[in-house]
Amino acid sequence: MDGVLIIDKPAGMTSHDVVARVRKITGHRRVGHTGTLDPFATGVLVVLVGRATRLAQFLSGAEKEYEAVIRLGYATDTGDITGARIETESHAKAQSTQSIREEEIESALASLRGEIEQTPPMFSAKKIAGRKLYELARRGEQIERQPVPVRISEFATIPDGASPNENDDGTLDLRVRVACSAGTYIRTLAEDFGKQIGMGAHVAELRRTRAGEFKIGDAITLDRLHQVVQSGSIEEVLLSPDTTLSQLPSFELTPESARCVGQGIDLQVDEGHALHWLNGQQVRLRNTAGQLIAVGIYDAERQTLHPQVVVVSA
Repeated sequence: MDGVLIIDKPAGMTSHDVVARVRKITGHRRVGHTGTLDPFATGVLVVLVGRATRLAQFLSGAEKEYEAVIRLGYATDTGDITGARIETESHAKAQSTQSIREEEIESALASLRGEIEQTPPMFSAKKIAGRKLYELARRGEQIERQPVPVRISEFATIPDGASPNENDDGTLDLRVRVACSAGTYIRTLAEDFGKQIGMGAHVAELRRTRAGEFKIGDAITLDRLHQVVQSGSIEEVLLSPDTTLSQLPSFELTPESARCVGQGIDLQVDEGHALHWLNGQQVRLRNTAGQLIAVGIYDAERQTLHPQVVVVSA
């Protein structure tokens, strides 16, 4: 059982919980994931099984897409609905505000599109000096964090131009869609949006709808996974390692070259095959049956493909 499962993570489970559940359902111990989701969040979680776990490095940096509800009116200490409420003067402003002008919303959204910098939140799994920030935050510690560059390629209301909905407690909910680079914190984006509007803000709902090439329509629930495993039809939902990296160019190996690549030996390629490859290009190295043997890195100077990660050993 080597491949990738696209799981629709339910709320209330950590990403690690999902991995543990997949291990139990499939009976396979070698399981991992790419792109952690917070426990309260739902949606696309890419789970790697068997030898496909070696492909994590090629998937973890993919662009992500989310649908979220930003609640305006008060901030929380975690930046999301699970945290403790932080009282500020901005809450009083939110309660007395019947509506926010559409141009204010668009101006705030636009200011956070493109290349921006984010300061990682204290309640995150990011490590500084070997220590996870959320562990420090739970002990009441605050440490200095350096801003990091991220890319927000889309940040818009759902539907376009929609106004916030007012809740009974005077807070306002704005549904948004975000497409962003890996490593972006939607909680921080929501807080920064609130600052642009002039209100405290946090994420009330979060659903990942895409991770790289994998969309929510491709995802299955854990209950569905259990059903297909019990019926012996796991192949219905398990993506092959080759399919998982379909965005990369491919190179077909002869039986002899497949054996060499499986042993980690560099492969010489002629200029015709590498015509459109740049130096450092990642290439799927497949046998004649279409099975992924390795992911190679093209060296333009030597005109070779170096097997960076071997999936099927010789």
